[in-house]
Amino acid sequence: AVVSTLSKGSSGINAEYGYFQHYYITNNLRMSVGRIIASRTAMFCCDLQDKFRPSIRHFPAILSNANRMLQSAKILDIPLVVTEQYPKGLGKTCSELDIDHCSINCPKTKFSMAVPEVKSYLEEKEDRKTIVLFGIEAHVCVQQTALDLISLGYDVHVIVDATSSRTDTDRVFAFQRMRQAGVFLTTSESMILSLAGASDHPKFRALQKIIMTEAEDTKLLTFPTL
Repeated sequence: AVVSTLSKGSSGINAEYGYFQHYYITNNLRMSVGRIIASRTAMFCCDLQDKFRPSIRHFPAILSNANRMLQSAKILDIPLVVTEQYPKGLGKTCSELDIDHCSINCPKTKFSMAVPEVKSYLEEKEDRKTIVLFGIEAHVCVQQTALDLISLGYDVHVIVDATSSRTDTDRVFAFQRMRQAGVFLTTSESMILSLAGASDHPKFRALQKIIMTEAEDTKLLTFPTL
């Protein structure tokens, strides 16, 4: 095949290259549309702890929007993974957040949530290839988690209105960095409705109650680069 291609001259090589380039791009796009199927999804809540309360931008709004995701996971029986960064010094997960239904609550010192306990849990849930991720800080623990999960072959969706940092600069550039790596950026309401899939879903009315009140504004529209 190589010889026959070379015998065509440069025009033949270009034609062959163009075909394979088109094939590669088309098929990779097909694999990367980020379709949400609830039965193949797990939810990750990253380090939403008390000690961060005074320093994280838009923290009350972030907690409110995170709770929307946690309630949705509970209604839809989606596995929930929670981590806490050095809880001895930084406190437990904020009491406003309903994490009683979490499958695993893992203390850590590594920034990424992809610690051995979490990876072992995911291996047990081998059908869960989509991760919905939110929490703090966007440019540290959330970003490193997203990159690790993508490297492990997962589709990762970050909930931008439930994710923040101490500065807006770090937050917005973290979103850009993650998008460059193949992360899907979305909002809490969009994800909740994606998980439902249709208005005839048996749990739709329960989910609808969550989104009847608008998500809290976390000032993302002040950053046109997103």
